Amino acid sequence: MPYYTWEGRARSGRVIKGETQAPNIDAVYAQLNAQMITPIKVVEAKSKKKKVSVPTKDIVVFTRQFSTMIDAGLPLVQCLEILASQQENKAFKEVLLTVKADVEQGSTLSDALKKHPTVFDELYSSLVAAGEMGGMLDTILSRLAAYMEKAEKLKKRVKGALTYPIVVLAIAVIVVAVILIFVIPVFQKMFADFGGELPAPTQFVINLSQGLKKYGIFIVIGIFIVISMIKKYYSTPKGRKKIDALLLRAPVISDLIRKSSVARFTRTLGTMISSGVQLLDGLDIVAKTAGNKIIEEAIINAKVSISQGKTIAEPMGESGVFPSMVVRMIAVGEATGAMDTMLNKIADFYEEEVDAAVDALTSMLEPLLMVVLGSVLGGLIVSMYLPIFKFAGAAGG
Repeated sequence: MPYYTWEGRARSGRVIKGETQAPNIDAVYAQLNAQMITPIKVVEAKSKKKKVSVPTKDIVVFTRQFSTMIDAGLPLVQCLEILASQQENKAFKEVLLTVKADVEQGSTLSDALKKHPTVFDELYSSLVAAGEMGGMLDTILSRLAAYMEKAEKLKKRVKGALTYPIVVLAIAVIVVAVILIFVIPVFQKMFADFGGELPAPTQFVINLSQGLKKYGIFIVIGIFIVISMIKKYYSTPKGRKKIDALLLRAPVISDLIRKSSVARFTRTLGTMISSGVQLLDGLDIVAKTAGNKIIEEAIINAKVSISQGKTIAEPMGESGVFPSMVVRMIAVGEATGAMDTMLNKIADFYEEEVDAAVDALTSMLEPLLMVVLGSVLGGLIVSMYLPIFKFAGAAGG
């Protein structure tokens, strides 16, 4: 719930100030009146507002339960009160209580949800608004919960596929760094006692070890600076467009990114159209959730095309972002008036394609990473044993 700072006059006539937490400003006035304080000024303390983050799983469970209760004929306010009372997540509970208070004050459910964009995004509130207007809120909520479950599953699959090689490589770098910093110096001291010139591979590894010990902290700082600069550049419109374009052309991962973006786009737009949201409004919202600037621009161009009386398929085909099969199926959906059905079929197909791409990527990366790690570690071991073999041969001769 939001915080409010207030100024009021006590019964004694003294002006007092304070701060309180309440669902809305009317509740603050009610609290002050109950304390026999005449309000002079009440202002929402914006600096006290916290960015609420609620796990998708909690929102999905809430949405399904909400749908069931509405279908059973329970009033909105009672549904929200029951769901808030059984909510274990305190932040989410406060949000639901605030939504309940706004609905009690006469606000529509969708307008009350829009006040909490970090919990209920624009897609969620727009679908709820369509459900309220069409008198099918229970159906829309059930459909929304199903959509969120599929979207979260897709997100986890893609994230898992991209995280696996990064984690393995990070562990490999740490292991190699430990060997270079702590193990190689032991061999270096032993070789110094032997005397003589070291083989080139051994000398290279020793030089690498010395350089890492001397400049390691600067290397780590440099890596963090580069990562920060890339993040900052990506936060700019120009930077995001360039990096997203590179990702769509990057080897190995580009196919996975493209397929997951197509699946997300078609699933989201299909859900919105089947829920009664206008196509232009749906495209506007879907563009913001595309996850890639190049694909986002292609969707916006499609929206412009429709507003000019043209088809959605034509600019999508010209963008070169969407596969030809997707463009053709959307064109058929436009011609037959079954756009939502066609979009959901495309989403089903590409979600399966994402699963297959993740499995293929994992199958390819596992042996590749093993070969790389084996080569690096094997090279270090051989480099350290070359002088031993050399000195043993010299001693035997």
